[in-house]
Amino acid sequence: MSNVEDTTPPPGAPCWVNLMAGNLREAQSFYSEVMHWEFRDSSFGSNFSVALTDGEPVAGIGCCANTGHPTAVWTPYFAVRDADETAGRISERGATLAVGPLPLGFGRAGIAADRDGAVFGFWEGPTSAWSVGRGNAPGRLDLETRDAFEAAIFYAEVFDWAQPPGGCTVDYAHDHVLVQCAGRTVATLHGQVPGTDPDPAVRPRWVIDFRVEDGKEAAAAAVMAGGESEPTPSPVGGPRDTPSFIIHDREGARFTVSGTRDRLENGCRTVR
Repeated sequence: MSNVEDTTPPPGAPCWVNLMAGNLREAQSFYSEVMHWEFRDSSFGSNFSVALTDGEPVAGIGCCANTGHPTAVWTPYFAVRDADETAGRISERGATLAVGPLPLGFGRAGIAADRDGAVFGFWEGPTSAWSVGRGNAPGRLDLETRDAFEAAIFYAEVFDWAQPPGGCTVDYAHDHVLVQCAGRTVATLHGQVPGTDPDPAVRPRWVIDFRVEDGKEAAAAAVMAGGESEPTPSPVGGPRDTPSFIIHDREGARFTVSGTRDRLENGCRTVR
């Protein structure tokens, strides 16, 4: 999380995204070149920083060099009323509680993997004024999973989606599940990948989508900075003419960017 402001997010809503990288300075260099982010120190210590755009928090970047994690990864966090209760729900439903809940700053956090292996976090406590789809926060969260409807049941039970009062609601669009908060889609669950494929590139996971002015420019900058980029179809719930690109940073962390100015042109190809 970033430095605390007097804001309590709706229960079950995405409340932050964080990158755990092997080398904090290298990660900051990459995202500064590609996303034009600036960084400030976090209240969590020297191994954590907050990415900023126009002085507003976008995401967190931390160092996991001593955790034994095999690769860098972007992780979404969801707000909860009681971290211990959430941890119990996760374990009771056959998922994996990997870390916590642990005290962190002014709150408590945990990291888990759902039944298909997609990693996510949960947070109990106040947060900064940050909301998916607004300001400089990510435009969207996408879960690429084996069965979107089965995943929706799991997350609804863990985070009380569709349980009044407040919180998030769930809607369905063809073979996708839309998670909405205050009338806005903040997450989409896609049933499009196998759950047991040995290739980590196609395993279930949460993907963070960041909005940029020029998607092709960000994709090209990623390659110049030592990462990878490839075009991808426009996201469900977004404008069909919005160009979107998959990017892997230098350590392999995967995220997407959606451009707001240019359009995907014929002839775009995977670059590395």
